[in-house]
Amino acid sequence: MPMLVLFSVVNASANAQDNSVQFLSRANATVAKAAGLKSHWEGPTTGPRLQKNKKIVYIAGDMSDAAIAGVYNGFREATAGTGWQVLLIDCRRQCNATSRVMAQAVEIKPDGIVLAGVDANSKKAGLELAHNAKIPVVGWHASINPGPIEGLLFTNITNNVTEAAQIAALYGVVESNSKAGMVIFTDSSTPYSTAKSKAIIDVIRQCDSCRLLSVEELPASDAYRKMQGVVEGLEKKFGAKWTHSVAVNDLYFDLMEKPAIAALLANNKVLGLSAGDGSASAYKRIRNNTMQIGTIPEPLLMHSWQIVDELNRAFSGVAPSGMVTPTHLVTSQNIAYDGGPKNVFDPSNDFRAHYQQYWGK
Repeated sequence: MPMLVLFSVVNASANAQDNSVQFLSRANATVAKAAGLKSHWEGPTTGPRLQKNKKIVYIAGDMSDAAIAGVYNGFREATAGTGWQVLLIDCRRQCNATSRVMAQAVEIKPDGIVLAGVDANSKKAGLELAHNAKIPVVGWHASINPGPIEGLLFTNITNNVTEAAQIAALYGVVESNSKAGMVIFTDSSTPYSTAKSKAIIDVIRQCDSCRLLSVEELPASDAYRKMQGVVEGLEKKFGAKWTHSVAVNDLYFDLMEKPAIAALLANNKVLGLSAGDGSASAYKRIRNNTMQIGTIPEPLLMHSWQIVDELNRAFSGVAPSGMVTPTHLVTSQNIAYDGGPKNVFDPSNDFRAHYQQYWGK
């Protein structure tokens, strides 16, 4: 078992009236719960037998995104030997600007569609086409919230965005003993990232002895060319007051790790926490104690198997499972578990066997 510190009260939504001791106690308890082993299966235990020989269109927001590609690869793993044919449409970050992608998918006449990393609200007309053609669509990160969207998505698979962001911020509070000087990196070009940054800001503002130094609007599309200038400006303005950064995903720390940017922080060890992704590079930084101390990963392979299960429920006329994966925090204390040695979040809850048991695969 990992040597995790256990704390007292559990409540992620501490309010501004709490004193600093109460707030820290609540933060400790929430962080401890999120960092615990994910060895217990909390998903469905019954469902329809897996139907064979289905044709699925997988619409990817951008296959260069490691998470979207990881879900696609996991989907192929879960459907191996089932006769399911998977057809890929890669939007290359142009899905929201392209009105034809859903129509193109419907014209293929698939049994089902997966919408991965594409905002469902931007595709309402196309999703209505699929709905009218009785083609079920399962989303992955297609909406901020998990669950069905009436008339559009049979269900959407994602973690609890607000909870993930809160826990990332709370870990900064705990690690700094409520004395963090925080800079937040966000990207308001997507509803998903906007919801995360709002939750992060709300938590930091509840910590009366923490300092919210700056909220940096830095979309992923601009971050590669702007990060060095942003970090240089922050270092000059805040110096040692800047102790922690919380970002909506790991990309920002990938960039801060580059030698020219890391050199700007050589005299001030800024600690990073991410509210999303759990990339391989983030795992390596946490393991090596370089720049990043925590990330909130999603179980991409388990989500892939859930997508197959939800599609099969739709084919079988059964309601969605309602499963939402618990939020998981990776730190140096628990990185040896739940897939950590492979630099992924792969829960030790034997999810494949649970699905295969009632699928009859």
